[in-house]
Parts: sequence; structure tokens; C-alpha cells
Amino acid sequence: MGLTMNNSMIAAVIPAYQEEKHVGEVAQRARTQVKHVLVVDDGSTDATADHARAAGVDVVVHPQNRGKGESIKTGLRYWLDRGSEYVVLLDADGQHLPEEISRFVDATASEAGAKIFVGSRMNDTKTMPLLRRIVNRYMSNKISRICGQQIPDTQCGFRMLHRDIIPEVLSGASRFEYETEMLIIASRKGRRIASVPITTIYSDEVSSINPVRDTLRFFKLMRRYRKF
Repeated sequence: MGLTMNNSMIAAVIPAYQEEKHVGEVAQRARTQVKHVLVVDDGSTDATADHARAAGVDVVVHPQNRGKGESIKTGLRYWLDRGSEYVVLLDADGQHLPEEISRFVDATASEAGAKIFVGSRMNDTKTMPLLRRIVNRYMSNKISRICGQQIPDTQCGFRMLHRDIIPEVLSGASRFEYETEMLIIASRKGRRIASVPITTIYSDEVSSINPVRDTLRFFKLMRRYRKF
């Protein structure tokens, strides 16, 4: 199904760190779906920014690595200032299909009142590594309880935000836990979060998440909002 609104109203943000291998193709494919695409290079030391520019998209470079959360916020501010109605977030490693941006746009018609649309990989988990599936389900259940609404895949970075919610979620953590905190902040402001079924491709991407450090950050975040 194609985009159901003027695609000039929608912009995409691709946070990227050391992603020279995939970022050009992801940016190029995103550009066939929406008119406005921004890659935020978070202090990479490889050719991430060059490959993104070669794809013909906007590029902002952080002089030093500031974390995925700060990259997302940079992108959200960038398109908010330029008047975009919706901002799509997707990863630079090829794990999300830019062609599925239309699923988020289509969801705006059926999910009236939702301000954040989060991709869900949990409808078909056959290709998802077992440990990731267990962790995702555990974290999503915990976060859904804190948010007071069911969010099947809180760990998914493929999502879309309406411009009304963006100023409300520009606070929060600087690194990977920001994607979780965004959902908590929005929920506590009474915003509804909708889920959108997506496909996830598991190939040669290497996660930038540090299992020990980032898991500790996650639990610290959970403690801050509610004692277990």
C-alpha cells in the first residue's frame, strides 16, 4: 500500500554511527518513500557521512559521539524547525525496511488520536534470535506496565512521531535508553501509542549496544520511573 498523505509532510531521521556499509543504501531507499531524509552522523570515524551525502540526503554531523538518543533529538529538532508534520525514525544498519514507512502512514487513518507509532516485530518472531526475543518480551511487558498501555515491542527503533509530541520528548536520556524513555514520557503526558507490524531483517548488522553497560542503564531508567 502506498503513502496516503502528501509525502512532503513526512520526514525521516536515520541516526548513524560507524555505518558506512549500509547507510547510503538505507538513505537512498528512504528517499524514494519520503521527500525529506536526514542522516545524523554521531561522530563516526569512518565514511558514514560521505556515503550519506552521496545518497543525496541532508546530513548533520556531531563532532563527537553523543549517543543514539542525542542523534534522534538532533533529527527531531531539525524537522520540527522545518515544519514537518510527521517524523519517521529508522536505523542505519538495514534492519528496517524503508519501504514499510507506508505502514506507519496508513496507521494514522486507523489509529486516530495516536501521536507515536512504534514498529512491532513480535507478530512474526521466527527469524528473531531467541535471546533477543526473550529480552524484548520481558522489557516490553515492564515498560507497558509503567506506561499504562500495551506496547508489544518497546525496543523497536522504527517509529513515527507527530510534530505535536516532539517538543514533549526532547528531554530524557542521551543513549539507547532514550527510545524507551520517550515512550514513558509520552504516556505520562496522556499520549496514545499505536503499534505497527513491521518486518525485521537480521543479517550482518553489528549491534552498537553494550550488553552490560546498556542493560544497567535500562534498569536505572526503570528504577527512576517505578520501583520493581
